Amino acid sequence: MSLLLPYEKMWDMPLGGTSDEKQVPHWAGNLIWGFLAFVFKICFRYRVDNRESLRGFKDKTGVVVIGNHTSFLDVAFMYLAGRPSQWVRFLGRENLFGNAHGLVGQVLSRVGAFPIKRDAADRTAIKRAARMLKNNEIVGIMPEGTRRGKSDRAPELHSGAAFIAKMGHAPILPMTVRNAENVKRKGERFHFPKITIEYGDPVLVGDFDFLPKEDRLDGCTWYAMRECFALSLNVPRDEVDMVALFPGGKDFTAVFAEHPVPRHTTAEVVADIEAKAAAKAAKAAKAAEPSAEHEAKLADEVRA
Repeated sequence: MSLLLPYEKMWDMPLGGTSDEKQVPHWAGNLIWGFLAFVFKICFRYRVDNRESLRGFKDKTGVVVIGNHTSFLDVAFMYLAGRPSQWVRFLGRENLFGNAHGLVGQVLSRVGAFPIKRDAADRTAIKRAARMLKNNEIVGIMPEGTRRGKSDRAPELHSGAAFIAKMGHAPILPMTVRNAENVKRKGERFHFPKITIEYGDPVLVGDFDFLPKEDRLDGCTWYAMRECFALSLNVPRDEVDMVALFPGGKDFTAVFAEHPVPRHTTAEVVADIEAKAAAKAAKAAKAAEPSAEHEAKLADEVRA
């Protein structure tokens, strides 16, 4: 019975996408989505802007959705924004899935989350995420790791999202959950502001090949996160002060001012993917032609 399915097994099962393998049972995820959508709609009157940027990738390619992390509710809103027609697979810190949090691990696994080790290169999680992308699934990541303001540590960017996108041959889609930071400020009671979830335009890892090899993933992450903050602050990307947001981190402002990164729409990215797939199929068909001709010649010789 799917009710008794060990949640560890669900980490390697598809959820959405185009894989023919047995999927994570949808019933629990649908119940959780319905409950959260109902409660959050009443409490936060949330809306989703530019959702077509995500919808356009459905069944065409995997995509890594990233966002700036200002609230403990960011992940929930990122999940809700994809439903009902798309599932977002989240990377969650490993201790949420341990024995001490068995119920939490079961719930998270059924909505598509899977664990990743903090402060370590978790190859298992990276391979899982890349496989999901190759099956045209969505992987959600917060490159800041810990939400902003949770600790006294200076915020920093982690390039895992860009690395996973590269491994899975997938675009990165920036998004933001605007106003989520006002739900619960330190030392204050809960508030229920109106929330807006907004998607930007896709970012391609390959567009950063002009950078030195050691800077490509960091530069891609920096650029994509600047898009997230531009959406969050509702300002042009050039007005986002990444040095102030990430003091001590690498700064690519001058580099990208001198070498502008190409802009893409979801429709353009999908059209390019389909064109490459068609060209690959045509090449394979052409390569098979001599073999077919040879078989026909042999058949003629046999008949003779």
